[in-house]
Amino acid sequence: MNDNALDNNALCETVVDSAVVFDGKLLHVRSDTVRLPNGHTTTREYVCHPGAALIVPVFDDGRLLLERQFRYPSRTVFIEFPAGKLDPGEAPLVTAQRELREETGYEASRWRLLGNIHPVPAYSDEIIYLFAAEGLTLTESRCDDDEFLELITMTPTEIAAAIDFGEITDAKTLCAFSLWRTKQHCTIP
Repeated sequence: MNDNALDNNALCETVVDSAVVFDGKLLHVRSDTVRLPNGHTTTREYVCHPGAALIVPVFDDGRLLLERQFRYPSRTVFIEFPAGKLDPGEAPLVTAQRELREETGYEASRWRLLGNIHPVPAYSDEIIYLFAAEGLTLTESRCDDDEFLELITMTPTEIAAAIDFGEITDAKTLCAFSLWRTKQHCTIP
């Protein structure tokens, strides 16, 4: 432990009151009154999200499988690794396996947990679990009726160049690619 480490308890806020602002199909918004470390109170509004799993699918020749997908809020087609939300009570690895099969039609014989990220902790409780999938075998894809994807493969060098040129800007994909490059030798049996 670092001698300069701060006491986390000195930074924590405690809930005084909590209210539901919006209860949607995917997202839920809450407004909490919290007590600050100095004793004052304030309001914290945030999005509740069930969490998600992202997959970095790796072919035997080193190419990676990505998707091109239109994202309505940004009105843009993004290049991303496959990902999807956790179903209630579902383990992140099970979500990753399901999403890889549904979105891409591939199954993997080897899985590696790369880590997890909190994409926007200032206003959401979402956590995304990042996995690498290897030993890919093609089965068949079963995208949701409202999901339209184009699968593409890229080498790590091509992905790095696409990041440099601003062609890949999805935060979860950027984080997953970075972690994958540094953690290529830890496999989940």
